[in-house]
Parts: sequence; C-alpha cells; structure tokens
Amino acid sequence: MTQNNLGTALQTLGERESGTARLEEAVATYRAALQERTRERVPLDWAMTQINLGNALATLGEREHGTARLRQAVAAYRAALLEYTRDRTPLDWAMTQNNLGTALQTLGTRERSAARLVDAVAAHRAALLEQTRNHVPLDWAMTQNNLGAALKTLGEQEGSTARLEEAVTAYRAALHDYTRDRVPLDWAMTQNNLGNALQALGERENDTARLEESLSCYDGALSVVVPANIASRIEMYRRNRDRAAGLIARRRSLAGKA
Repeated sequence: MTQNNLGTALQTLGERESGTARLEEAVATYRAALQERTRERVPLDWAMTQINLGNALATLGEREHGTARLRQAVAAYRAALLEYTRDRTPLDWAMTQNNLGTALQTLGTRERSAARLVDAVAAHRAALLEQTRNHVPLDWAMTQNNLGAALKTLGEQEGSTARLEEAVTAYRAALHDYTRDRVPLDWAMTQNNLGNALQALGERENDTARLEESLSCYDGALSVVVPANIASRIEMYRRNRDRAAGLIARRRSLAGKA
C-alpha cells in the first residue's frame, strides 16, 4: 500500500512539473508495489496499481517522442481489465476503458496506425456503456470528448468524412454537460476541439458553412481563456481560428475570381 501511495504522490508531482524525473520514479514505485500486490493475492488492488502505472506511463509517453512508454501504458491498462471487469466493477472498468482509449489514440497518432485508432474508438464506446449521462454526466462528457478526438484523428488518417461527422456529433454531445457555466475551461477545450473537427470537414467541402461555424467555436473558446489569461490555450485557439479564417478568405477570393 505504501509503495502505491508513494507512486501516486510522485505522479502528482510529476504532472505538475515539466520534467520526467518524478514520473520515472512513480513508474518504478508502482512496479515495486506490484512485486507484493500480486494478481493472485489481491486482484483488485493489483488492477488499481496497474491503472496507476498505466497513467504514469501514458503521461511520460505524451512528453516523450517515442512510443515505448505508450505501448507499456496500453499493456498496463489491458492487464487491469483482466480483473476490473464490467460485471465486477462497472465504473472502474469504464474508467480503464477510457484511459486505454486515450493511450491508444496518442499511440495511433504517433504511429499513424488506423488500427490503433479503431481500437481507441472501441474502448471509448465501451466506456460509455457504463459512463451514462444520467449516472455520471461529467465522466460521460469527458469520454464523449475523448471519443471525438479519436474519431477526428481516424477521419483525417482515412480521409473519411463519415468519421469526422461522428467526431462532430461526439463533441456536440459532450457540450450538453460540459457547459460554460458548469466547467468553463472544459467547455472551451471542447469548443476548440469541435472547431477543429468542423474545420477538417470544411476543408473537404466547397462552401464555407463548416469553416464559419468553426470560427464561432474558436471565438467561444477564446472568450473563456483570454479573461483567464491562459497563455498556452490562447495561442493555440488563436492559431486554429486564424487558420480557419485564412481558409475562408482564400475560398471567397477564388469564388470571386470564378
């Protein structure tokens, strides 16, 4: 128990710091915990520690350029699911499916692997079987947002308008409970993500309706993060907005010359 708790504290510190040393320590500590907290002896505690290990590895993987950590995170989440089953611990099963989906999406993006992204979509959809809107509305919204991200990436890799449309649907669903009044930063993040999916669709279409809608999403997102002075998000959202505005201007210019 002490090793697992130490790992959690190190992971929390690591997530707040820019380096990877604390996260490396957290991974080592969780692995030490698993030497005693075995599947045979304490299966649910073993599963919980596998999830914690997966979370630390996934965060490391996002900060690094390779795929080894992300692959290890996927393996840890899949191990946890051997004991965190839907029948036995439905919400823990759903949480683990969501985490697995996020790791698979990052891995699929890095590897340009449609198969990984298809698995990510399946994991998020599995999570939603238990993370229902009525039962856990904010978890449902979070997973809808994550589902949208996996579908958007898959749609761009496959050149699939249908996948992008599904991504838009997932992001719009998330916004039912990720409201501006309730969770303003999550609302802004999802508005930006919706804008990106609409922009990707707009690039494939002849008119500017989707692109203009994406501008509204970016403007909404900026209306939250600018007063909050969140520099990294302001820069990202403005860059996305500028790209959409540039596409609209070029398309209108070409239409005027036709």
